[in-house]
Amino acid sequence: MPMRILGHRGASQDFPENTLEAFSGAVAQRADGVELDVMRCATGELVVCHDEWLDRLAGLHWEVASTPWRKLAKVDVGSRLGFAPARLPLLDDVFDALPSSTLINVELKCLTLDDHGLSLDVAQRIVDRRLQERVFLSSFNPWCLVRVAHAFPHLRRGYLIDPELPWFPQAWFWLPVTALTSVHPHFSQVTAARVNRWHEQGWEIAVWTVDDVDEARRLRAMGVEYVITNRPGALRQELAALPG
Repeated sequence: MPMRILGHRGASQDFPENTLEAFSGAVAQRADGVELDVMRCATGELVVCHDEWLDRLAGLHWEVASTPWRKLAKVDVGSRLGFAPARLPLLDDVFDALPSSTLINVELKCLTLDDHGLSLDVAQRIVDRRLQERVFLSSFNPWCLVRVAHAFPHLRRGYLIDPELPWFPQAWFWLPVTALTSVHPHFSQVTAARVNRWHEQGWEIAVWTVDDVDEARRLRAMGVEYVITNRPGALRQELAALPG
């Protein structure tokens, strides 16, 4: 299978991240899919957003988890990043907007043991909408994936490995417990030996965040299945121009 390209928070080099504009832009740039982040807001909606607080995205010291959707829906998360005004979408908005051929990597954003129902609500939404074949879940929080594994054992799950945390407990303990289909390491953690071991254990590999074509070529040569990039269109063009 050729290496597939996923837009990191959409085509986030060219559009405001985690917005419908970024996801549509990734599709227009011929990405195979998109990666996005989801968290719960104060009124329970599943909001597509990476940051817990909106300082960087909107210049507002608002915590997503403590803010109701009626307020979040009006926030401009494009202008501060140098783009046209844009809004935060809900997870269902993204599912509605993307073509049926688009792969979707949904990262569950939660740092605490109690995720207040986030993981199971997202999983249930995937099942209800019959998206199991093209949506896969990932998280740095192993407990989120453990919950999904218990309640929805057949949903595609991948464990995100944090390069700033010790390797052994993540790669040797949590990975087998949480992942069903994939492992999601940072590109700096990927070696040929690790790729071979992961493949022997039956996992696909989704590497983040790969914007350099030489790095992407290295990963492609090792048999990595997915690269997650901020610039899907440009990376695809650059890879096509290279042998192998």
